[in-house]
Amino acid sequence: MKLLSRKATCNSHGQDSSYFLGWEEYEKNPYHEIKNPKGIIQMGLAENQLSFDLLESWIENNPDAAGFKRDGQSIFRELALFQDYHGLPDFKKALAEFMSEVRGNKVSFDPEKLVLAAGATSANETLMFCLAEPGDAFLLPTPYYPGFDRDLKWRTEVEIVPIHCHSKNNFRITESALAEAYQSAQKQNLRVKGVLVTNPSNPLGTTLTRDELDLLFTFITAKRIHLISDEIYSGTVFSSPDFVSVMEILMDKKYSMDTEVWNRVHIVYSLSKDLGLPGFRVGAIYSNDDVVVAAATKMSSFGLVSSQTQYLLAEMLSDKKFCKNYIVENKKRLKQQQEMLTSGLQAAGIGCLKSNAGLFCWVDMSHRLSSKTFDAEMDLWKKIVYDVGLNISPGSSCHCSEPGWFRVCFANMSTETLDLAIQRLKSFVQSAAVVTKDNQRIHQSPKNSRRRSLTKWVFRLSSNGREPDER
Repeated sequence: MKLLSRKATCNSHGQDSSYFLGWEEYEKNPYHEIKNPKGIIQMGLAENQLSFDLLESWIENNPDAAGFKRDGQSIFRELALFQDYHGLPDFKKALAEFMSEVRGNKVSFDPEKLVLAAGATSANETLMFCLAEPGDAFLLPTPYYPGFDRDLKWRTEVEIVPIHCHSKNNFRITESALAEAYQSAQKQNLRVKGVLVTNPSNPLGTTLTRDELDLLFTFITAKRIHLISDEIYSGTVFSSPDFVSVMEILMDKKYSMDTEVWNRVHIVYSLSKDLGLPGFRVGAIYSNDDVVVAAATKMSSFGLVSSQTQYLLAEMLSDKKFCKNYIVENKKRLKQQQEMLTSGLQAAGIGCLKSNAGLFCWVDMSHRLSSKTFDAEMDLWKKIVYDVGLNISPGSSCHCSEPGWFRVCFANMSTETLDLAIQRLKSFVQSAAVVTKDNQRIHQSPKNSRRRSLTKWVFRLSSNGREPDER
């Protein structure tokens, strides 16, 4: 008799992905400017640390909120005691208004249609439980966030079918790609229950165009399926084009009068990216379907947001002046950091997909592959992790259909650390160019055995993860 469940012993969590393995290598040898200056710099973590000073300043200027006081009187006992899973009304109201502010107040949100969850991870999984049965499928455009293989599939047993997007049109969603994905699911005898998109995209750092959104709405209307829009990066859009939420499309008369479509479009949101608070575990589901809201609210009892967190953030988000200033300043800082990375990469001869949002760049290093294969991509990734000392995420971990793309994060570090990361990558590219030239000379001069053996020795050092003399 087996003593453990199938879930406990299965290998479907996705923890063996290179996305997570890179984190493990970083944790073994983390960079520190003083304690470990040759350590690995974490560029695989989509975390926003650029505006902590704004948050800390607000807390310092609002001691009652941080001290769990109201009008100078402690409400610690009130917050420490049981709260039901509907959430604090003041927080839900403040969160709904912040979501509108992030979207330029082009749309509004009803707090009664918000369901709180312990982060976007919990919110996305809860929606899977509400919308699909084990063995049903959701279509996701590639490349997509590697964690979705865990968040959407592991416990729900819902399948993901990729909508393959390509660099030739900057990874935009097309009608033919949607049709092919749907047909692929049918061939696998999978019932498609919906499409899930991240807007702005993780890992692309781009926003969906209105044409793409119209295409998605036409598709889900024709197929009578759901659309989930994960909009956790909506407040990170730092340059044009502007962000267009699915709520803007839904408010169009063509769809607002269609009850079926109105009830089949759902939004996932979080304060992890826009406000830089992933450790607070604040996520939300927004849905017009009363049944989904009721079911998700019941399920939220398995992943609640603490009352203390809700109270503190209700006070912060209710400060309209602070929120407006924060959103503007945070976008300004993201843009500066992104431009620093892209210009540095360009100087090293490395291009990026043009982006306008997010905490990362989608970087094209296909020209640095030894061959146009995913094995070559993994070889390059290992060199960058072990030899260069940068943890970045290979495109294959994001299910990209083309080898040579990498997600490189820039917002979880100081300007000084980012500059060091860029310099390391430049040195790697330059040293690789030298080795290539030496190889060419060797092939032209087969009698020069000493240089041939030296080159082999350099490659042997690299493959063992040891640091080249140049660094």
